[in-house]
Amino acid sequence: MSPSALVKVKGVRDGLLVTLAEGEWAEVRQALLALIREKQDFFRGARLALDVGQRAVRAADLGKLRDELADHEVTLWAVLSGSPKTQANAQALGLATRLSKPMPQRAARPRPPFLGQEALLVPRTLRSGMRVEYEGHVVVFGDVHPGAEIVATGHVIVWGRLRGTVHAGARGDTQAVVCALDLAPTQLRIAEVIATAPPRRGKPHPEVARLQDGKVVAEPWDA
Repeated sequence: MSPSALVKVKGVRDGLLVTLAEGEWAEVRQALLALIREKQDFFRGARLALDVGQRAVRAADLGKLRDELADHEVTLWAVLSGSPKTQANAQALGLATRLSKPMPQRAARPRPPFLGQEALLVPRTLRSGMRVEYEGHVVVFGDVHPGAEIVATGHVIVWGRLRGTVHAGARGDTQAVVCALDLAPTQLRIAEVIATAPPRRGKPHPEVARLQDGKVVAEPWDA
């Protein structure tokens, strides 16, 4: 059976809604990945909500699929299901379970600190081993995985999860900031000051990191 027979795709306000047909999870999962490989230019950089119907899907299977989609530069942000077990597993992974309720880390759309200025736009998730270096500001529309690195002489904005290494103000700009919808980098550096993320407390929320009294501090990003 062709992938398109098992996977239906339509556009919604928050990106793409993918509905999986009835069948074994392994079969429909492979059909989805095959369709994405077949139409990679269409899916690249997309935000995807997945409707799995009434099937109960384990958290491990959802997490594996999220990582596989990320490898194809597709962000899984929501899982829709009539199964309470699947809903609970999706929520445990930080995924939304309703189209009308965006992911917690994407609920706010704060204003970038350099509104109106030029910046390098990166319209995809940065995976391990990828590096972006730019003379100016950098904006990433996606996640930054552990092992990925961003170096910018200006600000760094991540419209997603920041898990990798980031260096803002790389030429000594102490006014540079790092903003993310989920700020938990492996290492964060502003000018010459280095910090690592503290243990996570509570749900992810948009934060901005800046220098204050010679130290990196993080505060809510809701300007």
